Amino acid sequence: MSSSPQRSRSRKLLSALGPFFGLILVTTLFMAMLALKDVADQMEKEKDTLQGFSGWQQAMKSSPYDGLKAFTSIANFKTVLSQTVIVSIGALGMTMIIVSGGIDLSVGSVVALTSVLGATLLNKGWGTASAVIVTVLAGSAIGLLNGTLIAGLRLMPFIVTLGMMGVGRGLAKWVAGNQTVNYPIESPISNLMKMDDLDHLLPLPQGVWVALGLAVVMSVVIRQTIFGRYIFAIGSNEATARLCGVRVPLQKVLIYAIAGIFFGCAGLMQLTRLTQGDPSGAVGLELDIIAAVVIGGASLSGGSGSILGSMIGALIIQALRNGSSLMNWPTFTQEIIIGIVIILAVGLDRYRQSRAKT
Repeated sequence: MSSSPQRSRSRKLLSALGPFFGLILVTTLFMAMLALKDVADQMEKEKDTLQGFSGWQQAMKSSPYDGLKAFTSIANFKTVLSQTVIVSIGALGMTMIIVSGGIDLSVGSVVALTSVLGATLLNKGWGTASAVIVTVLAGSAIGLLNGTLIAGLRLMPFIVTLGMMGVGRGLAKWVAGNQTVNYPIESPISNLMKMDDLDHLLPLPQGVWVALGLAVVMSVVIRQTIFGRYIFAIGSNEATARLCGVRVPLQKVLIYAIAGIFFGCAGLMQLTRLTQGDPSGAVGLELDIIAAVVIGGASLSGGSGSILGSMIGALIIQALRNGSSLMNWPTFTQEIIIGIVIILAVGLDRYRQSRAKT
C-alpha cells in the first residue's frame, strides 16, 4: 500500500525533470557532433598530411573547434534565448489550451495577423502603447471567437482552429495588401528584441525578460488560482468537472481568449524581430509551439502540463534548430528532426499514461 504513493511521487518527479534531461541530452549531442565535425573539417583541410587513426588524433589536437566554440559561446546563448521568445510566449497560451484538453492550430496565422496589424497601426502614426494594446486585443478576440465556437456550439477544437488558421492567414494578407508592412524603425517597440554586447550575458534582450515575467505570472495562475485548478479539472475529466459545478463552457471561452492574448504578444515579438509585419510569416509556428508544450511534459489528452516544462520545451526546439544550423544541415532536415521529436514526445506521453494506469 505504501509503495503506491511513493511510486506516484517518483513518476511525478521524473515527469518534472524530464524536460531538463531532454535539454541536457540535446545540448550534449550537438556539442559532440560539432566537435566531430570540427575534427573532420580539420582532417579534410590537411588531408595531404593527416592520414589514418594517427592523423585523426593529430586533427583532434590541432583543430580550432570553431563550430563547438560558436555553439557554446555567450553570443550564441543570447541568440538562442532571443529566438526562443516567440515560441515560449506562444507556449504559455498553448499550455492552458492543451492542459484543458483542447488544441489550437491557428497560432501561426494569429501571430502573422497581429504582427501585420501592429506594423500597420504604427505606420499610420498610432502611439506605441495604443498599437500594442489593440494588437494584443486582436489576438484575444480571435481566441474569444475560437472559444465561443468550441464551447457554445460544441465543435471540435481541431476543426475550429484549423478553419481559423485559414481565416487568420487570409485576413493578414488582406490587411497587409499581400505584402510586407514596414513601420518606423525609431519606434520604441523595435528595442524589444535588440541584442547588445554579445560578449557578455547581460544585458539580455527586453523580450527575454518579458517572456520570463509572463511565465512567472502564468505559473502562479496555473498552480495557485481557482481558474488554474479548473483548467486541470476540465482536462482530466470534463464531465466530472461539470458535475462538480465548474461552468465548463465559460471556462473554455476564457482559456482560449487568454491564450489569444499570449498569441498577440508573440505577434508583437515577431514584428520587432523582423522589423516588419509579414503576412506570410510564422508558417508552421503552431507545430513548434505544440511540440514545445508536449516535449515539456503536457499530455495531448489533457489534465497534465506545466509552464516550466513548456519553457524548457521551447528551449529544446530552438536548441535543435540552432545546432542543426551550425551543423550546416538543410532546413528540411531540421523539419524532419522536429517531426521525429514530436512523435517521440507523444509516444512517451502515451507510455506514461499506460504506466500510470498500472
